[in-house]
Amino acid sequence: MLILLPPSEGKAAPSRGRPLDLDTLGFPELRSARQEALDALLAFCRDGSGAPLTDEAERLRVAATLGLGKTQLDAVDTDARLDTAPTARADHVYTGVLYEALDLPSLEGAAKRRATSSVAITSGLFGLLRPGDRIPAYRLSGDVTLPGLGPVASHWRGALEDAALAALGSGLLLDLRSTAYAAFWRPPATVADRVASVRVLHESGGKRKVVSHFNKATKGRIVRTLLEAGDRPRTPAALAEALADHGWTVESAEPDARGTRLDVVVREL
Repeated sequence: MLILLPPSEGKAAPSRGRPLDLDTLGFPELRSARQEALDALLAFCRDGSGAPLTDEAERLRVAATLGLGKTQLDAVDTDARLDTAPTARADHVYTGVLYEALDLPSLEGAAKRRATSSVAITSGLFGLLRPGDRIPAYRLSGDVTLPGLGPVASHWRGALEDAALAALGSGLLLDLRSTAYAAFWRPPATVADRVASVRVLHESGGKRKVVSHFNKATKGRIVRTLLEAGDRPRTPAALAEALADHGWTVESAEPDARGTRLDVVVREL
């Protein structure tokens, strides 16, 4: 099974650790595409001499392009130093609701080994990452258009297919990416019968709606449960059955050329 996760915009910046080495990251076939993205981001966040930007107007312009506000100029400085910044495991760097609920670092034994081989994190800067890959904190959202690179999603759309399909093999793809990161790679129709996505609906007062916090936290808990239980469903129907066995209310939509959507209905966290 391949479990595709989105990144989190919030990240814990490592205070120490060796600098980034692209040659050590999983999915080595993405090496050149990663270098292109890294070079473009570094160039955009530096001045003509290669130093971090100091001009306030330039920093504001760069921040706006990166989707950052006026109070987030420190993220521009962070991106300007990515090639020398300390790194840590991706499962320690990514924070946010989904990653707090999933809590990858606390997994032990077989569950941790399953995460190492089954979980892949989508990244605007690195394409795909394994939980143990060492990365610095960075800011590059999937919906950014980066000078010198173009739309980040388009850059990765041409690079991820072979890597993702090789990682998937003959197993089930559980696609939990958000919309911006789902645009990086669309599973082909030839594997649609092995593709499941999850939508989390919060039910209250007889009404259902998508609520970001419930959506992210529940997805994190689902992944953790699957890893701890050792479930390896091979079809969306088998996944729905496994989730139901673990106590979730699951409703399956009709399959289409993109796979099968599973609606998980929650009433409280």
